[in-house]
Amino acid sequence: MADRQTPDIYDVLIVGAGPCGLAVASRLCEHSPSALFTDDEHQRYHWVKKHGRRMALKNRRNGRVSQKAMPHDKEPPKYSTLVLDGTGDEFMNRWKTLFTAFDIHHLRSPMFWHVDPSDRDALLAMAHNEGRENELFELKNCVGKEVSKHLRRSRAKCRNPLHHAVVDVDERDRKDYFTPPTSLFLQHCHSIADRYGCGHVVRKEMVQHVDYPTAHISTPDEKLFTPVIPNIAGLSSLGSDKGFEPPHVCHAMKIKEFPATVVQNRIAARKPTNVLVVGGGLTSAQLTDLAIRRGVTKVWHLMRGPCKVKLFDVDLSWMGKFRNVEQAYFWGADSDAERLQHIRAARNGGSITPTYHKKLKHHMAAGRVELRCDTSISGATFDAHRGMWSIETTPPVQAMPDFDYIYFATGIETNFFDLPYLQDMLAKHPIEGHGGLPSINEDLKWADDIPFFVTGRLAGLQLGPAGGNLGGARVGAERTTYVVFAAWH
Repeated sequence: MADRQTPDIYDVLIVGAGPCGLAVASRLCEHSPSALFTDDEHQRYHWVKKHGRRMALKNRRNGRVSQKAMPHDKEPPKYSTLVLDGTGDEFMNRWKTLFTAFDIHHLRSPMFWHVDPSDRDALLAMAHNEGRENELFELKNCVGKEVSKHLRRSRAKCRNPLHHAVVDVDERDRKDYFTPPTSLFLQHCHSIADRYGCGHVVRKEMVQHVDYPTAHISTPDEKLFTPVIPNIAGLSSLGSDKGFEPPHVCHAMKIKEFPATVVQNRIAARKPTNVLVVGGGLTSAQLTDLAIRRGVTKVWHLMRGPCKVKLFDVDLSWMGKFRNVEQAYFWGADSDAERLQHIRAARNGGSITPTYHKKLKHHMAAGRVELRCDTSISGATFDAHRGMWSIETTPPVQAMPDFDYIYFATGIETNFFDLPYLQDMLAKHPIEGHGGLPSINEDLKWADDIPFFVTGRLAGLQLGPAGGNLGGARVGAERTTYVVFAAWH
């Protein structure tokens, strides 16, 4: 590597400055992580590191006192790291934008799901240190409520081990089953980046091409990174898959202002407005509630399946802090195909929280929201003169009005094999997959001899159904950095 402030070749390149990227970048700088050291070991490790060289040693057998200093620990390696993100030049920029766009005040995940590698309870500790513990939102009907006492007794008498798979959330863990405010979570993420000195390594660029082991040499005037438009589920029904974006339609991940300018103008002119929201997850419920609060006359909410209400996007039995039987069954699966079935059963499609379900019912009682489950769009026509959409559904919905705007909160397709910047890798180094997820090894590597790691949702076949959540980000970082450390030494 050239001895320059900005090297031409980096030791580690991270694509994405979200929670997974921050988890990996910070874990590379942490050499006593909570996953490997207990609290007592942490305390002793840091005491020895601070005072060990200055302490006299007494021989236990002969009582002699030696003033010889302890050898200084070898300094951990320093990695030159570059993080590429298409939305901004700082960590969590995309999340911050979405929190603002959707007016989200609290996370859905519990307190122990964060990306700090040094302490499992770091987010909870920050809440108390900042005097913000009163801002935490308690998750009701969670601790000790996932199975009734009568069912627990009947399962205790049963010899079938599968009947014991439900994990009780212990009363001693009640403090962890709160959700933090988004401002506290972002503050915690920024404090992690500042603590490990990795906040300056983020560059606003989008990856266009990945290859190994050959490298592409660019000229100074050549644009090295160009935008890539992801394939978004749902828009194909309105023609966006034919090469154009239809008017007055937006996917939730592309929202810059809400509601759109055309809807705001009609609200300001005191005209009746109708908005269609498509999706069955929490984001769709957040958009529906936000549209009503910002003046939309009525929102029609279509769900392809039933309305499912859950505290988390995975079942409660997967949410244990330390002991998790469901995760053990997942890791013990005989094949990746069986693991995929575990993932689908645990997530079971989109769901909304009890809090937002209560808000939707309130708007429905007031006549401001029309919720239709088991309904999908079968056809759509746009009237350019009026700027309105006419929608056909299956099954047909009577008295459905024309819509000023349509929002799709249908998620993003995560088919690993369709990513344009990985086509050369797939051609030169083929890899199997299931359900759009790659069959990577236990170290989250593409192959044993290729130093290309995958974490987050795409590592679901190794991390489990929560791989794309905050908890999966920390576990994925632990696995990948372990291999990086071993390769360095």
